[in-house]
Amino acid sequence: MNEQDTQRAVAILNRIMEHELAGVVRYTHYALMIYGYNRIPIVSWLKGNADESLAHAHKAGELVTLLGGHPSLKIGTLLETEKHDVGDILRESLEHEKAAVASYYELLNLTEGTSVLLEEYAREMIVGEELHLDEVNKMLRKSGDVQAFKS
Repeated sequence: MNEQDTQRAVAILNRIMEHELAGVVRYTHYALMIYGYNRIPIVSWLKGNADESLAHAHKAGELVTLLGGHPSLKIGTLLETEKHDVGDILRESLEHEKAAVASYYELLNLTEGTSVLLEEYAREMIVGEELHLDEVNKMLRKSGDVQAFKS
């Protein structure tokens, strides 16, 4: 990659890192706000998402330093919606994950054919994030619905 594309990749990776760190905070908050009969498995799932977001942030940060960049100390957007119904939390999670996928696609488009390392990283992350989106989509469906949830 040329210097300009390297700098663009660093900027995208820093944005990914910030977004994933926001996911850590978001999923931790959500886990604390779950009540009711199904609390235990949902809290466990949300804590797992927080752990995964931290691992994703770390991986993006490592790539920033690999490219000679400086990892961001910022965190992505966090909004307190005051909505704590499981359905509301899942819909917010769906939007958060869609934004993450978009950033990984942006990185893939930039690096395709110029950096096998970054291209494969972006592809791997897109696969994981799209599977996660599918999982959330299925959780938002009513029992027996086979059609994808539409937000």
